[in-house]
Amino acid sequence: MIEFVVDSKKCTRCGECVKDCPVGIIALEDSGPALIADKAKLCLKCQHCLAVCPTAALSVLGKNPADSQVLAGHLPTAEQVEALIRGRRSVRRFAPEPIASDTINKLLRTAAHAPTGHNNLGVVFTVIEDPATMKQLREETLAGIREAVEGERLPKGMEFFAGIVKAWDRGTDVIFRDAPHLVIVSAPKSGPTPAADGYIALCTFELLASSLGLGTLWDGLATWALVDIAPQVGAKLGIPETHELVYTMLFGQPAVKYHRTVQRDQDANIQQLIW
Repeated sequence: MIEFVVDSKKCTRCGECVKDCPVGIIALEDSGPALIADKAKLCLKCQHCLAVCPTAALSVLGKNPADSQVLAGHLPTAEQVEALIRGRRSVRRFAPEPIASDTINKLLRTAAHAPTGHNNLGVVFTVIEDPATMKQLREETLAGIREAVEGERLPKGMEFFAGIVKAWDRGTDVIFRDAPHLVIVSAPKSGPTPAADGYIALCTFELLASSLGLGTLWDGLATWALVDIAPQVGAKLGIPETHELVYTMLFGQPAVKYHRTVQRDQDANIQQLIW
């Protein structure tokens, strides 16, 4: 049910909801905005109409606009966002202490707002919060890689994982970096853009984590290990069979502090097209 409801006392008939609807299923009638009956099934459930209404007169999907965050006065400045992006670093040194469950929940609930193709909202976040489970994942993953090395079953181009096993035997965790937590994003294979949806979700997760002073690492080694080398371990994570495992990210309290941005502007590959 779309539950499209307009408070006629608050509605100014400005028409913003009509103009902003991505699929054009709202019309401005004499009594105010209303759904076009034969187009209602096209609703993306994006809630643009609720968000764009300047007087909070419109409710959709049973959502009360009063429960939404007002944006005015709550957004960071462009300079703050720029500093966050430029100051973000890949962290490979983590403190062992786990992050509070409330903080992890906040990260996940906020990252779930990341855009998805056709607003399918199909991204699943698989999180390891318990340190004991993280320890078990490390050990089983390395055991699976060791079996592949000894059985000469490493995929072509991934022969370097043999060196990762040797490093593990020396006490160095190259894959998981002794991080206390891990998040994996997956998305429905049948969706319009599963890979893009997953990457965008992790970018959103990472930026919020950085703003909270947390460290993150895009972990391609773990992704390859769980998908291509030891899939029997990845299968234990409960990721739906209908999903594509997109990527893995480590996160936790960093055991390192960076004091300034790096300087990359001169290395940026920017092409400005003048038509």
